[in-house]
Amino acid sequence: MWVTIPTTSIGGRTVSRLVCGSNPFLGFSHFSAARDRWLQRYFDVARIVEVLAAASEMGVNGLVGPADERLHQALRRHYAETGREIVWISTTYGHVDLEGQEREVRQLAQWGAPICLIHASYTDTHLRTADNTIEGMEDLLGLARSLGMAPGVSTHRPDALRACDAAGYDVECYILPLNVIGFLSNVETNWVAKIIRGAAKPVVCIKPLAAGRLMPFEGLNFVYHSIKPTDTVAVGMLSPEEAREDAAIAAEILAGVEASASGTGLSTSPSKSTVGGGAD
Repeated sequence: MWVTIPTTSIGGRTVSRLVCGSNPFLGFSHFSAARDRWLQRYFDVARIVEVLAAASEMGVNGLVGPADERLHQALRRHYAETGREIVWISTTYGHVDLEGQEREVRQLAQWGAPICLIHASYTDTHLRTADNTIEGMEDLLGLARSLGMAPGVSTHRPDALRACDAAGYDVECYILPLNVIGFLSNVETNWVAKIIRGAAKPVVCIKPLAAGRLMPFEGLNFVYHSIKPTDTVAVGMLSPEEAREDAAIAAEILAGVEASASGTGLSTSPSKSTVGGGAD
C-alpha cells in the first residue's frame, strides 16, 4: 500500500514529514536495560534494511541517526537492494569535547551524509543561556558546511533553538523532542511546541511516542497538530509492520483525515469484543 506523505526541505534535500528514528536499531530503548540488550541482539544490518525498505515503500525517505557504521552499511544496502534513496539526517555521537565532535563530523562527511547535526550531548553542555551562545558551535557548524554537509543542531533544550537563531548560527535544521507527556523535555509541552513553531528553520521532532509510552494515533496527532508545515517527525520502528502502520497513520493525519477511523492502527483482543473489536 502506497500512501502520500507530504514533504519538507532540509538543506536543499526533499524529506518526508515522517522519517525513521534509529534508537531501536542501535539498542537505545529509553525503557529498560533488558530491552536495550534485546534490541542490540536483534537488529543486525539485514533487519535494519528490512524496516527501512518497508518504510521507503510507504514514501518515508529519511533516517535520523548518529555516526554509526551499522547505519552507514544499512543505508548503502537499502539503496543497492531497492534503488530508493533515504536521506541520512545524521548526527555526531555523544562526545562532550570539541575534538571528539570534529572527528565525528569528518567521519560523517567521509560516509557521504548530506546533513550533519551536532549532537545534544555537546549542544546542551555548552549552551550559555546568559548570552545565548553555544561554545564552539560556530566552528563545528562551519566545519560541517566546509565538508559539503548541511549543518544543524540537535538538542533536548528548547532554549538552544532560540540561542542559535539569536546568534545567527549557520543552521539548516534542528532536532528536538516533542511529545504530549513531556518525555525528555525540560519545560511544558505547549512551550516546546511554541518554540518549534517560532524556529527559523525546520525542526525534526523526535520522541513523538515517548519511546513507546504512547500509541501512534495519540502521539502523532499531538505532534503534527503542534508544529509547522516545514517540520518533520522521527519515529522509531521495530518492524516492517510498524513502519507501514506509522506511515499510514501519519498520512491520514497530514491529509486531515481522522487517523484510525477506518481501523488504521487499531489493535485487537478478545476484551474488545464489547466495543466492536475482537480477536482476528
